[in-house]
Amino acid sequence: MTYSSGISGDSNANGGTSATRVTADTDTHQDFQPTSKGSDMSLQDIVAQDIKENPVIIFMKGYPEAPRCGFSALAVKVLQQYGVSITARDILSNMKLKESVKAHSNWPTFPQIFINGEFVGGSDIILSMHQKGELKDLLGDSAQKGEQDSAQ
Repeated sequence: MTYSSGISGDSNANGGTSATRVTADTDTHQDFQPTSKGSDMSLQDIVAQDIKENPVIIFMKGYPEAPRCGFSALAVKVLQQYGVSITARDILSNMKLKESVKAHSNWPTFPQIFINGEFVGGSDIILSMHQKGELKDLLGDSAQKGEQDSAQ
């Protein structure tokens, strides 16, 4: 299980990346002024890449081991029934990330679960699919592998 609260590169209080330059010191040559390297990727690009590269990703409040909302906890608990590897991002630690995810899915609430690159929904939808037996089919090979791993 992997999770992240931030985005690669150095981040400021709002989670954005920035370069820092000391411009007030006229004695410092430009070559020696401190800078921090940030990512050239926008948050929208990072969200899209996360969704593409991770078979099961949940944008949630908190982390799978420490959810900070009952709906996020429910979604994680349901997904864990299948033994799948879950990638998670904490949207509470980065409001810009939260807004980027909402814009990507065109869905206002969290958690947001993406499976095999497709937006599935929140905890209510995941729970309903689980109860109807549809979630196992959607998870496909990921669920079967997880079940085999837990049986050994």
